[in-house]
Amino acid sequence: MTHRHTTRNTSRAAHTETDRDAQSQLDPGNSTPARAGAGRKGFGGPDRASTSPSGDTAPATLTPPSALTPPSALYRHLVARLGESARAWLEQALTEAAAQPGIHGPISTWELRIAEAGRRCGPEHADAARVLILHAARAGADALSRVYFQGTAAERRAVLHALPHLVAGPEAVPLVEDALRTNDTRLLAAAVGPYAARHLSPHLWRHAVLKCLFTGVAVDEVTDLDRRARGDGELARMLADHAAERTAAGRAVPQDLYRVLTLSDPTATPPAPAAEPGVRGGDGKES
Repeated sequence: MTHRHTTRNTSRAAHTETDRDAQSQLDPGNSTPARAGAGRKGFGGPDRASTSPSGDTAPATLTPPSALTPPSALYRHLVARLGESARAWLEQALTEAAAQPGIHGPISTWELRIAEAGRRCGPEHADAARVLILHAARAGADALSRVYFQGTAAERRAVLHALPHLVAGPEAVPLVEDALRTNDTRLLAAAVGPYAARHLSPHLWRHAVLKCLFTGVAVDEVTDLDRRARGDGELARMLADHAAERTAAGRAVPQDLYRVLTLSDPTATPPAPAAEPGVRGGDGKES
């Protein structure tokens, strides 16, 4: 394991990147590991464009949420917005991944392409490109775990986006659990997508919702929030306790907490907002 890690880090040293990636949530309905867009030619050119890090033109708008979009549709959208050399690179990367799926030796060629995606396609398209490469490689839980634990935060996020497309069962839950232990808000947002909605236990899912509230991740990122939170008395108790603690400490209670509390217990009465410092309750006069 040490040898694999060292080899990957050495192979990727030239590809270090700062990655402000596309928005992310996951698609609960597509787990078919067929290659997206295999063999497509004659792609359309980009629309309103700016310059990407690779020198190609890139659109002003972001690629759609990579895990909410079926891979075939994601592929069509992405190639229409990449510059010529970025499209050629993506086609080559997908072809390599489809020809040599899974894990081969210390590092597979497609794993190197995962590391290059931000530099080649631009940070705004890197999530989508990585998801497509993982999909073309038909990466299973073992391959996804290797990419995740040896990857950058951006690469880990792409793995989380890809989970609902590639893993039908709960064997990748440890990756979600690991992401939920971080304070990286983009990683947390990726972790609470449809794979988590399907496979996290009630206990872990409740704590994932609380982690979003602690860190400021919008609960809109939590897939199936309404279904899983509705009537969950234990979640309501945890939320009420958290709201009471914040109120007692004079800290604001986020509106998202009230939203989830109402879902979990419509009869719950949220604690009154904390008084501003130096103001007495009731008459509003300075104390």
